[in-house]
Amino acid sequence: MDNANNTPLTNFRRRKVLSYVTFGLPASFFPISTLSNTNESNTDDNFHLHVAMIAKKLVAKRKPSLRILVPRGSEDNITPLVSAFQGIAGIAVDIISTPVDEINTQLLLDSMSGESEYDLALPATFGLPELVASGAIISLTKYARKYEPSGYRDKFLYSIGDTYDSELYGFQTDGDAYTMFYLQEFLEDETNRKRYADKFGIELDVPLTWPELDRQMQFFNRKAEGVYGGLLFRTPGYLAWEWWVRFHAKGYWPFSESLEPQIDSDAGVEALEEMIRATEFLAPETKTLRLFENWERFSKGDVYCNIGWGGTQKYLNSTASNIRGKMRFGPTPGGVVNGELLLTPYFNWGWNYVVTKDSKQPELSYLFALFASSPAMSTISVRQKNGYFDPFRQEHYNDTEIQNVYSKEFLKVHEQSLQSAIPDLYLANQSQYFTALSDGLAQALSGKLSADKALRKVAQQWNITTSRSDKILQKQRWMNLRQKYPANVAQLLRDISR
Repeated sequence: MDNANNTPLTNFRRRKVLSYVTFGLPASFFPISTLSNTNESNTDDNFHLHVAMIAKKLVAKRKPSLRILVPRGSEDNITPLVSAFQGIAGIAVDIISTPVDEINTQLLLDSMSGESEYDLALPATFGLPELVASGAIISLTKYARKYEPSGYRDKFLYSIGDTYDSELYGFQTDGDAYTMFYLQEFLEDETNRKRYADKFGIELDVPLTWPELDRQMQFFNRKAEGVYGGLLFRTPGYLAWEWWVRFHAKGYWPFSESLEPQIDSDAGVEALEEMIRATEFLAPETKTLRLFENWERFSKGDVYCNIGWGGTQKYLNSTASNIRGKMRFGPTPGGVVNGELLLTPYFNWGWNYVVTKDSKQPELSYLFALFASSPAMSTISVRQKNGYFDPFRQEHYNDTEIQNVYSKEFLKVHEQSLQSAIPDLYLANQSQYFTALSDGLAQALSGKLSADKALRKVAQQWNITTSRSDKILQKQRWMNLRQKYPANVAQLLRDISR
C-alpha cells in the first residue's frame, strides 16, 4: 500500500515539478511540499535544482546575499557551487577565506566578540562540539525535517560528526579518512622482496598491522644512502592522530563506560613506546614539516611510506609530483585482538557546512548547504583538482573525473576506510582533551617524559576536563558515541577493570 508520501498523485506531481524545473519554469507552479521530504528526490540528479528554486521562492523579490567563511585553499571547491546557486536562484554568495588551521578558532572568536559577518562556515568536523557549546552555530534539525527527503543522508559514507546531543548541526562535505601511501618500487623490487623474506620469513607486502609497518620502515631506512622509512607526522597538532589509531588497534576504548581514561593503560603506553621507536626510521625533516610541506617532501620519492588523506593523494597524483602513478595504498594499520585482525581507520578532520548564530538568513543558509551537498553539486566540488574536498558520497566513487583526480586504486582503499572509520572524540571540550594528549605525546617523543609518565599526566588532565563538564551528560555523550563505532570494531574494544 502507498504511504502518504508515496501516492500515485504525489509521484505524478514530483515528475511534473522535475520537468518544469528542468526546463526553467518556476518551481512555485507547485507547492514546496512536493519538492521535499520525498524518497524519489533523494536519488534525483536534479535535486539541487529543487533546492535552488525553493531558495528563490523563499526570498521572493528580495535581493539577499550570503557570506561563507572557508578554509583557504578550498575556494576551488566552493566557487562552482556559488556560481550555480546564483545562476539558478539569483542569490549571491560571497566567499571569505582564512588559514586552514585557524578557521575553527576564528569562527569561535568572531562569535564570542560579535564580529561574525558571515552566514555559513566550513569548520573542521572535530570542532563542532565546541562550536555548539559556545553557541557559535545553530541547530539545523527543524530545517532538515522541513526540506530533506527521507534517507537523504544515507549515501553520506560518514556523517557521525554532523550531529551532537541528538541535534543536527552540519553537512559533511569532505571525506577525511586516514590512509597509507607506499612507494611501489620499494615493495615490488625483487632484491627487496628476497632480502625481506630471507630476514623475516614472510612476504613483503602492504602491511596490515602497526608492528609490521614499523618493521618495514626500519627495513627500508638507510640514512647513509639518503633513503628513509617514513614521513609520518611528528609536528604538534598532528601527533595525536597516529597514536589514536595505534591505541585503538590494541583493542581498548579511550574511556571506560564510567568515563575513566584508559589511555594510560599498558596498551596506551605500549602504543606510545612503539611510536617513539618508529620515529627513528622517519626522515629527519618530519619533526618540522607542516601539512603541505609533508606532501611536497614525500613526492621526491626517497621515503618508503606516508600517512594522509584524499588531499594528500590529490597532490601526489598531480603533475607536480614525482611519484604520480608509482604508489600503492592501504588502510591505516591495525592490530591483532583475540586472534582477529582489528583495523581501525580513523576520520580525523573533514570540512563541514554549518550555519552561524549571527546569520540574518539561517533558513536560506541551510538551503545553500543542502544545495552544495546534493549528489550533483558535491560531485562537481570534489572533482576540483586544487581543492581540499574528498569523496564522501557513494556517487563520487563512480565519477570518471574523480577517478582521474585520485586514481581508482586509491579510491578503493579510501571508500573502504571511510565506510569503516572510527569517529573522532565528539565530546564537549574535545579540543582540551586532544590538546592535552598532543602535548603529552610531544613530551614523550622529545624525551622530556617517559611514555608512562606522559600518559599518566594526560589522563589526569582528562579527568580535570571531564570534571569541568556536566559529567552525567558527558557520560551519556560518550556512551552514545561508542554506539557509533563500526560494529566489528566495537565488538573487540575492551574496558579495563581498575
